[in-house]
Amino acid sequence: MRLRLLLLLALCGAGPTAAARSLSLRGSWRIRSGNGSLELPGRVPGCVHSALFQRGLIQDPYYRFNDLKYRWISLDNWTYSKKFQIPFNISKWQKVNLIFEGVDTVAKILLNSVPIGKTDNMFKRYEQSSFSWDWGPSFPTQGIWKDVRIEAYNICHLNFFTFSPIYDNHTQGWNLEIESSFDVVSPKPISGQVIVAIPKLQTQQTYSIELQPGERIVELFVKINKNATVETWWPHGHGNQTGYNMTVLFKLDGGLSIEKSAKVYFRTVELIEESIEGSQGLSFYFKINGLPIFLKGSNWIPADSFQDRVNSDLLRLLLQSAVDANMNTLRVWGGGIYEQDEFYRLCDELGIMVWQDFMFACALYPTDQGFLDSVRTEVAHQIRRLKSHPSIIIWGGNNENEAALMMNWFNIHTSELHTYINDYVVLYVKNIRQIVLARDKTRPFIISSPTNGAESIEEGWLSANPYDKNFGDVHFYDYSNDCWNWKIFPKARFVSEYGYQSWPSFSTLEKVSSENDWSYNSEFSLHRQHHAGGNNEMLLQIGFHFKLPKNTDPLQTFKDTIYLTQVMQAQCVKIETEFYRRSRSEIVDGKGHTMGALYWQLNDIWQAPSWASLEYGGKWKMLHYFARHFFAPLLPVGFEDQDAFFIYGVSDLHSDCKATLTVRVHTWNSLEPLCSSETERFVMEAGKAVLLYKEQVPALLGRCGNCTRQSCVVSFYLSTDNQLVSPTNHHFLSSLNETVGLQKAHITANISQQGDTFVFDLETSAVAPFVWLDVGSIPGRFSDNGFLMTEKTRTILFYPWKPTSKSELEQSFHVTSLTDTY
Repeated sequence: MRLRLLLLLALCGAGPTAAARSLSLRGSWRIRSGNGSLELPGRVPGCVHSALFQRGLIQDPYYRFNDLKYRWISLDNWTYSKKFQIPFNISKWQKVNLIFEGVDTVAKILLNSVPIGKTDNMFKRYEQSSFSWDWGPSFPTQGIWKDVRIEAYNICHLNFFTFSPIYDNHTQGWNLEIESSFDVVSPKPISGQVIVAIPKLQTQQTYSIELQPGERIVELFVKINKNATVETWWPHGHGNQTGYNMTVLFKLDGGLSIEKSAKVYFRTVELIEESIEGSQGLSFYFKINGLPIFLKGSNWIPADSFQDRVNSDLLRLLLQSAVDANMNTLRVWGGGIYEQDEFYRLCDELGIMVWQDFMFACALYPTDQGFLDSVRTEVAHQIRRLKSHPSIIIWGGNNENEAALMMNWFNIHTSELHTYINDYVVLYVKNIRQIVLARDKTRPFIISSPTNGAESIEEGWLSANPYDKNFGDVHFYDYSNDCWNWKIFPKARFVSEYGYQSWPSFSTLEKVSSENDWSYNSEFSLHRQHHAGGNNEMLLQIGFHFKLPKNTDPLQTFKDTIYLTQVMQAQCVKIETEFYRRSRSEIVDGKGHTMGALYWQLNDIWQAPSWASLEYGGKWKMLHYFARHFFAPLLPVGFEDQDAFFIYGVSDLHSDCKATLTVRVHTWNSLEPLCSSETERFVMEAGKAVLLYKEQVPALLGRCGNCTRQSCVVSFYLSTDNQLVSPTNHHFLSSLNETVGLQKAHITANISQQGDTFVFDLETSAVAPFVWLDVGSIPGRFSDNGFLMTEKTRTILFYPWKPTSKSELEQSFHVTSLTDTY
């Protein structure tokens, strides 16, 4: 598959009236197939698939089996062409550039039938998840996926402008390093002044510069006024995301003025790898502005196979959903794409820390000079583009390639391993790492994830065991053992990938399927599952603790199975995440001090079973509602060990707080709590996880009257002066398929409107586990969902993302709880 870009240019005669002119070539182009049998209009930015779909020549590529049906599109060669007229005389300009911000991927570019360039790098580069992964389809797209324009200029042109805030520990003041690149086309040197102004920080400085002909870099060092109070940027949940407006004005010879404006944020980041008392190995945690912070969040994949469909509104919806679930971090995974500028701008605004991988994942890469040159250009470009964003706190060289080599995923013969190790060091250490360290001194760099960090470096850049729990970060997946057994999880320093699959809701699947597809073992269900054995693994985990549905209606059985996969996923990831959060302050058998939990994955690229907590389009799965609780800043965590019940208090707060723990025991057959107890008021330490409560389970049940593991459930919460300061958590004393007294719940909802929000007043006839409120395809989210309802009434809010009405919600509303699947 190859792309051909054909531009036909007509000239007109107006001369230059300014120092620079720009002509956008976005908009309407013509697209032609390789043999010319198909020709159609298309949009730029865009791709061939999108153009065909928009003209009605193909169905939705995501519908049913169309990822197979439309492989011919990727296998063909395509030509993009555009006739255009430049409204100025290019012969009057000293330099004229044709700029493609992003071409996907291997292409030849012709202007008036004359070859003028070629591309082989989308980022710049070729390999990525377009060719399918275990959560996505194969749609290798072709097209002009970013901006294209013509720029003409005289004298000189500003190519790029970037900056880094630096904190000087010696002077205890902030400085700003500004880097600007100029293309000087004047035959003589150009002199002038640069004025840098940050009004709110009472900072304005003027510099004299002289630019010699050619490509020139101007580096400025700005000292921030020490009399001004600089408010730092903080991650979500830890403070404000304060930024300052800055203008940089270049006043050059010949009356040429170039002005750039930007938002400047001030923050420091440190990756701490140091010895821990009572434990072998090293810590692995982040300090932001000097404060240790537990990273809570998920992993980000491309939001669509067709990037022209990913707009600012969709990005805001997905990123706001992360923040609404109390996340503070997303890892931009190395098998996807470097996200568009708007993604990082929104992360800055919302306080989302970004672990940014370079785009290398689960593969062996060449090290010939041509490829290395392309990679060096790509890495330098992305650092320059992104380093001024405070949200990015670390660069990662690749995803899982250290583990792939050292665990021999590719069955490399022992005698050849040294060759691949040498290639790995050449690519990631001698090229990528070298460029990062030279071009960005404001954030750490790790070569791979998972990695042993400093220990990997000590062992010659690759560790014998990259999954060592005493160092760095780990990825952990286990689908065969019971996820309710917290002892299977690694008590590691940092867990940057973990998770379980579920199916998206029926309303999401319905859009891309037909009636024949609506069963768990249909051809569609098997085709949509790209993780080998994934559908059976979900049923295995469900079977450990729940009854599999046996409805006589096959469609209802499918819907019930979808519901149970989401219950299972939410409960599994809850138990695992709570284990990591309660491990932050302790060392047990030499393991612990866990300071990060990023589950796999946040978002979906299409409508299919996956590890995501947000469905394609943004609808919240049950897991995402659970994440809102298990990532809460103050959280009680319950678990059992050797017949004893423990509750830890976990705090992400910056200061201590006084609280009371309330523990209640409920029977499955009553909406009144069987017994309730409160602890004495205690001080919950800031930034710690500490034991608050311990009691033998038989003693707990004994003091609550006629109670057994099968007939009772425990709930608990933290409060201050009778005000709830944590989510209400719960602990199941037995599997849900062994409960005694659990009755079929009849749940009703009265819906009313308050402003832009809708109120759902719920009433239940019985205790109901995993109550799931669903309004089909109406976009929006509830204040809570998937909850255990132990009281007769409960009020839940619905926040619509688009205008809707009470009657529309009433028609679409459906409620499910666990016993509805029996």
